[in-house]
Amino acid sequence: MSVLIAPSILSADFAALGEAIAAAERGGADVIHVDVMDGHFVPNISIGIPVVRSLRRVAHVPLDVHLMITDPDRYLEAFAEAGAAMISVHVEVLPHLHRTVQAIQALGLKAGVALNPATPLAALEQIAGDVDHVLVMSVNPGFGGQHFIASTLGKIASARELLDRLRSRAALEVDGGVKVDNAADIVRAGADILVSGSAIFSSPDYGATIKAMRQAGQAMQKATRAAGAVAARRS
Repeated sequence: MSVLIAPSILSADFAALGEAIAAAERGGADVIHVDVMDGHFVPNISIGIPVVRSLRRVAHVPLDVHLMITDPDRYLEAFAEAGAAMISVHVEVLPHLHRTVQAIQALGLKAGVALNPATPLAALEQIAGDVDHVLVMSVNPGFGGQHFIASTLGKIASARELLDRLRSRAALEVDGGVKVDNAADIVRAGADILVSGSAIFSSPDYGATIKAMRQAGQAMQKATRAAGAVAARRS
């Protein structure tokens, strides 16, 4: 699949979210990433169901809702009705993960599982074949503008290997500290969807940043496929 760019509105101007989303869409955003935080699972509180409902009225691309909350099962239907197209839930808070993933999909949404930087990939082994996307956090969730944790590149590569080995259809999404200058490395590790907040919404030209990020990722994706083809011919 092509590299998709998902601007995260956590770093946008909350007083003008409609304008920020419109500008990001004009710049080529594929989806809009919406971080929902409850102040319990992560040390911050962001936005909830009414805001997602309002965003749905102005957004023309899918809303990718990332639930960083302790009890996501209680709110799945409400977020679906508010306009989410994708919902990601954290493996760290769900003892019955299959049930939650199935509930999201039963609502007609794409279901994703998210892992914090310190969460082992073993948590994916039994669920990878059932999800639509996997979200690897490359910062500790809770705040925008953090620096990418370099060691997560290896985790992203391992996640890609695991998904391929299990023949999972899930897209691999990476969120946290994603910028133009590390987009290629993240895609080389195996990412399909790049979530980026401050790099886009702190730039003077959202479209130029989105374009540069996509071009960097797709160039690396093309080079990686070419190298793989050469290796296959030699084997």
